[in-house]
Amino acid sequence: MKALILFSSRDGQTRQIAFYIANLLKEQRECDVFNIQHVDDIDWAQYDRVLIGASIRYGHFQPVVAKFVKRHLNALQQRASGFFSVNLTARKPEKRTPQTNAYTRKFLLQSPWEPDCCAVFAGALRYPLYGFFDRTMIQLIMRMTKGETDTSKEIEYTDWQQVSRFAHEFAELPSKL
Repeated sequence: MKALILFSSRDGQTRQIAFYIANLLKEQRECDVFNIQHVDDIDWAQYDRVLIGASIRYGHFQPVVAKFVKRHLNALQQRASGFFSVNLTARKPEKRTPQTNAYTRKFLLQSPWEPDCCAVFAGALRYPLYGFFDRTMIQLIMRMTKGETDTSKEIEYTDWQQVSRFAHEFAELPSKL
């Protein structure tokens, strides 16, 4: 059976992480990777596991993530499943677990879905790609949290070894089917 990897990404880092995980999993199984915003009907019979990755912007996941979980809750619960979030808060090691990352913890507490494994990854800061509003707001947030404020910089905070470890954990989940 195959793995289904879905992602919600605003600036592309969550997408990049999803495809990186899929590439690692391809040694063991086929993977399909889709943007969660463009998924309508899913042939769930093809998949024995599903992974959802979602980015945070201004303290929130895109609403489509919670809507997808509610709509497909039974299918998610019947399969080995995982969830990962991506945010700049996780650039600080003490904010890089589901228990210590407020956004991920809140999502998991409010969600009816209980994924079998979960991770929090630091995202990327890409000032030159942001529009004026986002650049200004993110710079203000970074100033308040003692982060990078030079708007000419791009910094990738993602710990790819952490992503690899999580991919392995997800791959090793026992199938529920």
